Amino acid sequence: MRLDKWLKVSRIIKRRTVANEAAGAGRISVNGKVAKPSTEVKAGDVLDILLGGKHFLCRVEKTPEVVRKEDADSLYTVISE
Repeated sequence: MRLDKWLKVSRIIKRRTVANEAAGAGRISVNGKVAKPSTEVKAGDVLDILLGGKHFLCRVEKTPEVVRKEDADSLYTVISE
């Protein structure tokens, strides 16, 4: 699944356009490498996100196409905030 779409589905970032802009600006890395919005994300990948002056580190657990709002936090495990 694309990085920008996964960030929206997981509700870490509310809108896909915002996720796209953040990745395009180099504020998101996947497994230690700066990621583009089209970078493929799979279970086990570690995301390092810098948004709004906050540093967020998480591990991808699942990559479903559609998920309910209540289940969105099951898509990732927070490593550090």
